[in-house]
Parts: sequence; structure tokens; C-alpha cells
Amino acid sequence: MSIKGKPMRRAHGYHYSPLPSDVANGIENENDEMTEDLRQKIHTLKSLSIDIGNEVKSQDRLLRDMDDDFEKTGGFLGHTISRVMRLSRGRHNYYICYLLIFVIFIFFILYIVIKLK
Repeated sequence: MSIKGKPMRRAHGYHYSPLPSDVANGIENENDEMTEDLRQKIHTLKSLSIDIGNEVKSQDRLLRDMDDDFEKTGGFLGHTISRVMRLSRGRHNYYICYLLIFVIFIFFILYIVIKLK
């Protein structure tokens, strides 16, 4: 109602009549339930996004550690290969012959051991 007991008028001549109190209370209760449901969903999404952020940080740390390990291994392997190449360029080419004889000897021993079983 409006001033002096007359119904409120909207623009264009439409009259406003408020909802009955039992319908308004029902709608208010439904809005409260929906608000609480939305609050729970927001809380769930927030905790899920925090968990995702923690997992991303953990995976990023793991990948950085792996990258560091690969760089160290690559440096070690490069250093080893350079030493082998330096050794092969030396005057003592007998090292390769000794290595070949050693490998053949090991294979021969393995063959005998496997054959006896």
C-alpha cells in the first residue's frame, strides 16, 4: 500500500499489489536455501582451486628438479665423451685393441656360464 491507503501506481497506470505474506515467506525461505547451497558450492570450488594450485606448484618444482638433473647428467656425459675422444686421438691405439679383447673375453665367459646351466 502507499500513502493514505491508496494502492501504489507504476508508470503507465499499472497498480502494484504486494504478495501475500505466506507466499513471500515461502519465496524468502527458498532464496535462503538457494543462497546456502550456492555458498557451499563456492566453498567447494575454492578448496578445489587451492588444491589445484598446490598440485601445480608441486609439479613445477618436480619439473625444475628434473631439468637440473638432466643438465648435470648432460654435462657429465659430455665431459666423459670428450675424455674418450681425447683418449682415442692419442698415440696409444692399443687401448681399443685391449678393450675389444676384454669384451670378447667377457662374452666368452658368459657363454660358458650360460651353457653350463
